[in-house]
Amino acid sequence: MKRQIAFISEHASPLAALGGVDSGGQNVYVAQVARHLSNLGYQIDMYTRWDDPSMPQIVNWSPGVRVIHIEAGQKSFIPKEQMLPLMDAFTKNMLSFMECEEIEYKLIHAHFFMSGLVAANIKKRKGIPYVITFHALGEVRKKFQGEADHFPPERYDVEKKVAFEADKVIAECPQDREDLINLYDVNPDKIIMIPAGFSPHEFYPIDQLVARNVLGLDPKEHIILQLGRMVPRKGVENVIRGVHSLIVKHDMSARLLIVGGESDDADPKKTPEIKRLLHIAQELEIENHITFVGRRDRNQLKYYYAASDVFVTTPWYEPFGITPLEAMACGIPVVGARVGGIKYSIREGKTGYLVSPENPEELSERLRDILSNPQLKLFFKQNAIERANSLFTWANIAHSMSRLYEEIVSLTDISVEDTMSLIEHNFEQLIESANLSRELLQIPIADAAHTVAHALSRGKKLLACGNGGSATDAQHFVGELVGRFQIDGRKALPALALNADPAIITAWANDYSYDDVYARQVEAHGSPGDIFMGISTSGSSRNIIRAFRRARERGLITIALLGKQGGPARNLADIAIVVPSLDTTRIQEIHINIIHTLCEVIERKIMSEQLDVESSVQTLNLFSGSYNPIRQTHY
Repeated sequence: MKRQIAFISEHASPLAALGGVDSGGQNVYVAQVARHLSNLGYQIDMYTRWDDPSMPQIVNWSPGVRVIHIEAGQKSFIPKEQMLPLMDAFTKNMLSFMECEEIEYKLIHAHFFMSGLVAANIKKRKGIPYVITFHALGEVRKKFQGEADHFPPERYDVEKKVAFEADKVIAECPQDREDLINLYDVNPDKIIMIPAGFSPHEFYPIDQLVARNVLGLDPKEHIILQLGRMVPRKGVENVIRGVHSLIVKHDMSARLLIVGGESDDADPKKTPEIKRLLHIAQELEIENHITFVGRRDRNQLKYYYAASDVFVTTPWYEPFGITPLEAMACGIPVVGARVGGIKYSIREGKTGYLVSPENPEELSERLRDILSNPQLKLFFKQNAIERANSLFTWANIAHSMSRLYEEIVSLTDISVEDTMSLIEHNFEQLIESANLSRELLQIPIADAAHTVAHALSRGKKLLACGNGGSATDAQHFVGELVGRFQIDGRKALPALALNADPAIITAWANDYSYDDVYARQVEAHGSPGDIFMGISTSGSSRNIIRAFRRARERGLITIALLGKQGGPARNLADIAIVVPSLDTTRIQEIHINIIHTLCEVIERKIMSEQLDVESSVQTLNLFSGSYNPIRQTHY
């Protein structure tokens, strides 16, 4: 039985074409989070305003996700700035739909402040808890846009009410969290930070020449990419002026591709912002260096990222910003404005550069630095791919959302039906994780088992350690080796659990640092040819990392039992067994299965070698006349 969750996204539907005035990051966000939550066993109903009479009320958008159109005003496009008075009708008609369908949601996830108002009203009527992702805050927007901000003045009061009544408020980056606390007095304990993400199935490195060939671009030209909604606050004018400075001041030729708009042909008549930007380019006499591409389908965007040398985004403000992540995932350096979520997603000097949002001279200098230095581009590329994939995949975001949902629902719902549903869900997730691990991990598990068995049979020893639950796993593994797993009569195998010595751990941690407690023991007990096994669900614990480094320094063979992306420990291990899951609980469950498998293989291999030795001894005794069958041991 799937848990039903309602999404409310009044103006941003996954069905909308991207690149328009009101179609951008939020549309991508709700679509991807809903799709990945459905992969985790949720049934998502996404409520959005009915703005196209040709669309049916219910669209089965993807497995487990429905888009439900709710009447609120006329069935035509209405700017989001004018929608607040329509939210009473939205609430009424959403409740009517729920009653007709006899749906009782366990939780509502509201997106944007107006959706939050609907969720708050439904909570009053039905008692359904809700969380909210604001995606943008009115006070921040007003600070940067001034009179260009056309939302009604009561937006602030609505946002403050919605945040106060929400069960949890999701901040997308540290700046978002600070703004919620400082501008809206939101209780910090109510805020949880979950960023936006990207799909590695959509965005990944592609050879630049291949991408340029697909798009018909010059293979030798420097290409700068700007991609996003065509509205003034996105700062595209600043990018154009920065490219002008690059050409005139730094004498470096480049082409700026601008992707986005209301039409596929970048018609200035259909997109006023393109008309304004084109006029600026003509005034600067660089229109021949700029290509307005127009709106493009998402399946084409990876080629634009891959074809570029650098991606630029310099908005006045940005609650998070998904396009920098997509560019990083494609291995493209990013120069972004030092605002909002961009200054969180970009690592300054590692994946690109941060610049002031309205400083074209600073932008041009950073563009020159990247375009003139191929080694720097390669350095940024490698770091960008690693950072994007380790922190910002939609699968990772969905797991974080799921944990938040279950925490909230568990406080309000203890029915037998949902208990059984949760039990079934957990078994399904375990089976899914186990099946995927079976496909991917057989070879590293076999390598680890044979390596350990070979070392132990030559008189070497195994040192194992972990933290928390992984510490228990290390002790369990060592206990099975020293004692026995399944076969009686075998010799004890030399193994130590480093985390099982509280005297050295507490003494060293108290006098020096907990970060070195395992490295110190490796130094004391480890010898060349011994085995060091570090167990960690993340691979990022400092004490485990330092122990791996010390083991390598001393000539030990290193084996890592990890999860998630493997963390830094993955690259420090001679053999890395990385469970393909982001859920710590599932990782620990698979770890214990792997440990049992290792025990069984090691034990059988050791016994096989022991039997071979005894057989050889018996043969020698037989030839020498001293063979005594009474002394045989049967296994």
